[in-house]
Amino acid sequence: MRGCRFNFRVVRTLRHASVFLVWSAFFTGFTFAAESIPKTDQIPDEKKIYITANRLISDNKARYAEFAGNVKATQGTTTITAGRLKIYYKENLEKETNIAQGEDTIKKMVSNGNVIIKFDDRVATSDRAVYMTETKILILTGPGSTIKSGNNSVTGEKITLYRDDGRIIVESGSEKQVKAIFQSGDKGIQ
Repeated sequence: MRGCRFNFRVVRTLRHASVFLVWSAFFTGFTFAAESIPKTDQIPDEKKIYITANRLISDNKARYAEFAGNVKATQGTTTITAGRLKIYYKENLEKETNIAQGEDTIKKMVSNGNVIIKFDDRVATSDRAVYMTETKILILTGPGSTIKSGNNSVTGEKITLYRDDGRIIVESGSEKQVKAIFQSGDKGIQ
């Protein structure tokens, strides 16, 4: 099923997911009681997550769903493209009968292979991206991992973005130093 949209169940279960994604809670509906899942027409469009991929592997016992091959995930104005996207769910979700509006159902999301994330006014690129929903921390790893915002950018081997407060930690690799480009306008360090 090349490029098939998997939004028939994804949309219903993703109302709780944080944006990086994010990336977010895709197939937890398989283990939830039916009354805890809202109907797709009750979820606002900006909360719906649409995913296309060449393949989907879901393992409820191991608590993950993995999309592989030409993955594209979109929620509102946030888009992730990658070779693979794996979503890990929180423990004991099947025991929950009423999930509160806005409550996250996933623990983390991991993207691999030519990862490009477009969010807010930024574009992040890396070999691998990990997003932890509870802490709202995004970690990009791989040579040349970059976050761009307009004409400004930072590049390193590992970039940690704390979405709650906007902090960024950029670390160098064994061969290349951290690189930053900032457009200062007419006034700068001259």
